[in-house]
Amino acid sequence: MRFLGIGDTCDLGALYLRLIADGHEVRVFISDKQCHGILAGMVERTDHWHDELSWIREAGQEGIILFENVAEDRGALQDTLRHDGFNVIGGSAYGDRLENDRGYAQRILDELGLPICRVWEFGGPLAADAFLTSRPGRYALKFNGPGFASADNYVGRLSDGADVRAVIAARFRQFEGKPASFILMEHVDGVEMGVGAYFDGHEFIRPACLDWEHKRFFPGDLGELTGEMGTVATFDRTERFFAATLARMEPLLRANLYCGYINLNTIVNEQGIWPLEFTCRFGYPGFAVLDPLQITSWPQLFRMMIRRSAKEFQVRPGFSVGVVLTTRPFPFTRRQIISEPVGLPVLFDGDLSAADKCQLHYGEVGLERGELVTSGLHGWTMVVTGVGGTIASAQDAAYRLADRVIIPNVRFRRDIGSKLIAEGFARIEHLNLLDEP
Repeated sequence: MRFLGIGDTCDLGALYLRLIADGHEVRVFISDKQCHGILAGMVERTDHWHDELSWIREAGQEGIILFENVAEDRGALQDTLRHDGFNVIGGSAYGDRLENDRGYAQRILDELGLPICRVWEFGGPLAADAFLTSRPGRYALKFNGPGFASADNYVGRLSDGADVRAVIAARFRQFEGKPASFILMEHVDGVEMGVGAYFDGHEFIRPACLDWEHKRFFPGDLGELTGEMGTVATFDRTERFFAATLARMEPLLRANLYCGYINLNTIVNEQGIWPLEFTCRFGYPGFAVLDPLQITSWPQLFRMMIRRSAKEFQVRPGFSVGVVLTTRPFPFTRRQIISEPVGLPVLFDGDLSAADKCQLHYGEVGLERGELVTSGLHGWTMVVTGVGGTIASAQDAAYRLADRVIIPNVRFRRDIGSKLIAEGFARIEHLNLLDEP
């Protein structure tokens, strides 16, 4: 098969390497010049994705275009390419709006009958300040659109909303006149968990997965919100939760040309399931955390999606724990801290088995003089996964392997899955949200 990857920062590098290892042809377009070193010497890169369309078309049904991320025009471009007869997996214009326009997504969920947290949308700080004065309380601040980092968002802690008010004012000073809309979402206590599935343009392919993300930079959920520091995932006992949430989106996704992976993040508590936001693309590190649980290979899964040839794919039982290994300037970027170098050596303690290598998912790395080194914009170096019949055994496997990755000044959290083991998963089971064992 032939695959053309289109993105800004080569988010799906580990997936491309899997495809190449299976004997398929891959070319990748990376729009951000500071990311051109990612997978250098490992994956063929193209400077002009338009020039590769004839190469994809020559492959017929064996040619697939993979879109990595949402952006202002990427969803509409996917719709156009599908209209022109190309096989496209990633999202759609509708998916871009679901992810980027948070207020719109909440209205859609409300119309589907899901309980939603109350949401108020604002175009600037003055209206939000007046709102917080009249309705003090705890709120989550989330900015709309793809041009904002996770760290721009904030989850309020003070009951009068004073911290949220201060953060809004500070953010707009930092934005220096950049237009920005945002929402304030009523704060809800509970366990955060997501549900995701692959959609083939007509229906979901089962099974769905459940995941528990760890977004804060430091152990104990301290520090800034990052894209992701680690995730626990499983395909086990997921149908009940999926049917109550994401499955309700099927008619809308079908009507709006969606084809790809989609995830709905939620908070669950004794009062119900509270949907928060959509991810309408391959999640990173989500796709890497799911990879070791999927018996069906990526090429086989993609064939199922474009041909709509199967309603189920094969998965392994148990859990996967993924740990994100980072180097500086993460959680910032080299646009903000330009002195941080790339090219740090990536080494391993001892010989890695074939099974070990399958649990390493390279992110911002490349080859330099034949040696593996750090690369890219963020310092999001790789994801290490471990699998097991329990969260604890998967966690143990992930950290045993992570400790064998030797990179100068590497950082990662040591508690991915720990809170879930201690209390979170038992609470979810008590809420009767999972299928019977």
